[in-house]
Amino acid sequence: MGTDNQTQVTEFILLGLTSDWNTQVSLFVLFLVTYLMTLTGNFLIVLLIRLDSRLHTPMYFFLTNLSLVDVSYATSIVPQMLVHFLAKHKVIPLLSCAAQLFFSLALGGIEFVLLAVMAYDRYVAVCDPLRYSAIMHGGLCARLAITSWVSGSVNSLMQTGITFQLPMCTNKFIDHISCELLAVVRLACVDTSSNEVAIMVSSIVLLMTPFCLVLLSYIRIISTILKIQSTEGRRKAFHTCASHLTVVVLCYGMTIFTYIQPHSGPSVLQEKLISVFYAIIMPMLNPMIYSLRNKEMKGAWQKLLGQFSGLTSKLAAHDS
Repeated sequence: MGTDNQTQVTEFILLGLTSDWNTQVSLFVLFLVTYLMTLTGNFLIVLLIRLDSRLHTPMYFFLTNLSLVDVSYATSIVPQMLVHFLAKHKVIPLLSCAAQLFFSLALGGIEFVLLAVMAYDRYVAVCDPLRYSAIMHGGLCARLAITSWVSGSVNSLMQTGITFQLPMCTNKFIDHISCELLAVVRLACVDTSSNEVAIMVSSIVLLMTPFCLVLLSYIRIISTILKIQSTEGRRKAFHTCASHLTVVVLCYGMTIFTYIQPHSGPSVLQEKLISVFYAIIMPMLNPMIYSLRNKEMKGAWQKLLGQFSGLTSKLAAHDS
């Protein structure tokens, strides 16, 4: 291979979703609105949990972490996408690309582990309710949350490090919406079999292992619920898990359905759609799911709106 081909690139060009200008403008408006909804919804959930003492429980502590992860994940990808929709030259510097890969990969891993932690919390709540407070104490909750953040970050640091040690040669076109792991690895002009093994191991550790823990938790939860004699009791027990189960099905279901295929792996288009789903759709849906399907959250919203309405009335009366 010639010397020119071994020259390390200092920037990349993201090909994105489309090259059609009108489509890019439409996507800019759509993704901007969705991103603003994501920021508003998740920050309102964090604020509501902070203000309402009835929500100071392990379940909502983990939900706060999930909201922060969702906002951070969307922010690691969406603003750069919005800029590139309107930019003529869709360039991203090498260091910015590495940073984006690190944060998106870390936050994605954190979310998968965090969902498994939340499944364990629901398992204890349903299967051992009398000892729930003793088991899910503040110290354990903090350690589980820290474990989620550390495991995702360490994995991402290793993956980012070994990925950007690869010689990218003169190939600087990334056929993706962001600096996604597989898309960057494909640019290498050397054998990447060791990277592919590392990615597979990472997927097993941070995707399949948490998924198996979630599956085991819900097998025990469903088994326990079916043993409850009263219909009302079964309904209440299932209601405590409904929001989390919905998020789990959406989050794990998309990835597993796409990657567990008889072929070698997902197509480039599928990879792009998966990234759009996790960066745009999921962070927006999570607040809606937990707000609309959760009695405690709806009650807290009503209380907060009532307080705000009362305060507004007092101010209006004072001004008059």
